[in-house]
Amino acid sequence: YLPPRETPRQRLHSFELTLVPAARRVATTDAEDNALDWAYFDTATRSPALEFKSEFLVETLDTNPFDFFLKPAALAFPFAYDAAETFALGSCFRAPAGTDAAHLAAWLDAHLPVRPSETIAFLAALNSAVRASLSYTRRDEPGIQTPADTLARGSGSCRDYAVFFVALCRHVGLAARFVSGYLHEAPDPAVPNPLPPAMHAWAEVYLPGAGWRGLDPTRGIFCDDSFVPVAHTALAENVNPIQGGFYS
Repeated sequence: YLPPRETPRQRLHSFELTLVPAARRVATTDAEDNALDWAYFDTATRSPALEFKSEFLVETLDTNPFDFFLKPAALAFPFAYDAAETFALGSCFRAPAGTDAAHLAAWLDAHLPVRPSETIAFLAALNSAVRASLSYTRRDEPGIQTPADTLARGSGSCRDYAVFFVALCRHVGLAARFVSGYLHEAPDPAVPNPLPPAMHAWAEVYLPGAGWRGLDPTRGIFCDDSFVPVAHTALAENVNPIQGGFYS
């Protein structure tokens, strides 16, 4: 899962993926309509390393993350999704594994005791509360913490923040999903040899009238055109950017 998505708010002008060692690539889509490339290596291939290098040119158009209108019924929170939305969004209401409803309710009472009655104001307050309550820790090891683990530790990486935020949204009746992508941050000219752009994770909430809108609890903001989504999913582990098996 490496090519940026093609959406009304994002145009992919070019994408190139270089693999070492070379592999047969087959482009498909997964069950959630994300672009998925399979890489098949010849059984005779022997290599001491495995390298994936993606280069792309993408145009992002979501400069104003609040450029939308909600349906009147969704302006105040809580609101009810209509029957068609509820049916289509079913998997995005289910509590992630490792979720304790009582602990989430207690967290909300402690960190958001006064909840705004407007939907967008509520989401902004929830996003900010998650950011303020956790400490960011970069984790290079594989895997995602459960919401219970993140709550117990009080810290996590961007993917852990996103899963925790999704769990909170679903707990209060909002359809939410996990997003894997890239975050563009202009390099600081004062820093020599800056690190290359990194992959990032955030969440999306479905709002009637506005569609899926991105929120980044790691930064406590609504997502703008610095965010480049690659894949979305109801179950975060499904869209690990590179996954598979090998033998030696």
